[in-house]
Amino acid sequence: QDEPTRSLSGLILKNNVKAHYQSFPQPVAEFIKQECLNNIGDASSLIRATIGILITTIASKGELQMWPELLPQLCNLLNSEDYNTCEGAFGALQKICEDSSELLDSDALNRPLNVMIPKFLQFFKHCSPKIRSHAIACVNQFIMDRAQALMENIDTFIEHLFALAVDEDPEVRKNVCRALVMLLEVRIDRLIPHMHSIIQYMLQRTQDSDENVALEACEFWLTLAEQPICKEVLTSHLGDVEEDEAIPDSEQDIKPRFHKSRTVTLQHEEERPQDPDDVEDEDDDDTLSDWNLRKCSAAALDVLANVFREELLPHLLPLLKELLFHPEWVIKESGILVLGAIAEGCMQGMVPYLPELIPHLIQCLSDKKALVRSIACWTLSRYAHWVVSQPPDMYLKPLMTELLKRILDSNKRVQEAACSAFATLEEEACTELVPYLSFILDTLVFAFGKYQHKNLLILYDAIGTLADSVGHHLNQPEYIQKLMPPLIQKWNELKDEDKDLFPLLECLSSVATALQSGFLPYCEPVYQRCVTLVQKTLAQAMMYNQHPEQYEAPDKDFMIVALDLLSGLAEGLGCHVEQLVARSNIMTLLFQCMQDTMPEVRQSSFALLGDLTKACFVHVKPCI
Repeated sequence: QDEPTRSLSGLILKNNVKAHYQSFPQPVAEFIKQECLNNIGDASSLIRATIGILITTIASKGELQMWPELLPQLCNLLNSEDYNTCEGAFGALQKICEDSSELLDSDALNRPLNVMIPKFLQFFKHCSPKIRSHAIACVNQFIMDRAQALMENIDTFIEHLFALAVDEDPEVRKNVCRALVMLLEVRIDRLIPHMHSIIQYMLQRTQDSDENVALEACEFWLTLAEQPICKEVLTSHLGDVEEDEAIPDSEQDIKPRFHKSRTVTLQHEEERPQDPDDVEDEDDDDTLSDWNLRKCSAAALDVLANVFREELLPHLLPLLKELLFHPEWVIKESGILVLGAIAEGCMQGMVPYLPELIPHLIQCLSDKKALVRSIACWTLSRYAHWVVSQPPDMYLKPLMTELLKRILDSNKRVQEAACSAFATLEEEACTELVPYLSFILDTLVFAFGKYQHKNLLILYDAIGTLADSVGHHLNQPEYIQKLMPPLIQKWNELKDEDKDLFPLLECLSSVATALQSGFLPYCEPVYQRCVTLVQKTLAQAMMYNQHPEQYEAPDKDFMIVALDLLSGLAEGLGCHVEQLVARSNIMTLLFQCMQDTMPEVRQSSFALLGDLTKACFVHVKPCI
């Protein structure tokens, strides 16, 4: 058959192994294992890789114990004169090391690593770069767990790594860098004697022509900054370090950080893109938010700034000035990123320059390039604390005015960055924002009509944070009139099964707490729906527990967020919540939630019990 058909049949077989291996008749299982080993040296690299996946799938089914000849045979095949056989066996071993590293280092299998690690080390000098790369990758799997067999050979390992430091193959260099970064974390004692040359080497690699190598090397600075010896070993190199890290990386942008994890929303935000079946078709290409060299460099500057504080500035400021006022937008953008990255660590030393820099950054908020506008939002948010400490007319007012315009920007990335930055500003400014509430609410409500799905989630957060920050000052008829209709409209549009309810429920929880009695006209439908969500989730959980093969497990986050909003209502409405509780079975539901297997559900239900006890003890008392 042709290659794609052969590979596909291997993957279908792998899926069957995954699902049903336990029920294969013994001869079938034996036949598959034997065929895998017979064909691991196939002429096609695609087929070798497919067989490797099949082998590790069988091995991870608890079959490493049941397939005692697998590791000895694969290790034996490494000695083959035939390149394909050697490479195929190594590919399979690498996958097994990735999937079963703990098991390999245990007594369960008679400690095969005692043989395997010295064997892998021999192949560091192999003439084929692909095989050298496999060999390092295999050993790398055992660094973080400090596998005994590796620790006994640690000096040989490090020597071999140094020998490959300037290998012509980028994949080999990448694995060398990865090894050194991990060793820095677990065996720094072994690296200290060579630290000076390792730092120089990593500086070169951070500028490697291959971006993947550079990214691995750049992680070194992040890890080094966490080590107590960082300051002592890096001080003499400081001037060198920074220049390499400010290399602009054009179109890629640092993603504005979510500044506040309430309970559920953010976990969901982070979980989503990982699952290929579940990626929503955003027209905003998400590749830009992936980890890349520029973000890694910015993160490294951030941690180094926290280690060196003001001592970093003499090396940095001359470079920074050049970047910040550069005519080329790409370079200017990277300068703004650097300025934001060092904000936390170098704040004291930066204060004298801020009266000149903040107005420049506010000006960058209206730059014609969207990426300059979005990074300016982020960097300004990193200096929000200082802005708020100055007389409001000097910086707070102009910053707020411009940020609100950016919230309505035509570019989605700028909307996201501005909304995120505004939420940070709200947290810092708190009641300083009260005089501008009407103006702020007009903008946020207007954004409701403009935003697409993804940014709506951030908008809810900005509104919730505003409510947390100004508290009862929000309880004015004119503000309520602006804010509540669009929130309630969204509330009515969303179905009970829609995960977009999470951020909206969290937002309403903050709003209800802030508005207090001002929330009364809206409380009935909101209260009812929360009770329904709890009820539905509990019922679904019960059906699932009784018939797991017929029903799906419920997403308990619906219940958690609903319980949290009920807490917000109880806290905001106080004794007014009494008639709502009277007309519902919430106390019965609450008793079930308090016994749930999931700690987050119990946590939210205990919180609600506390709030109901304060608000309407008469309904809690009979259940005590």
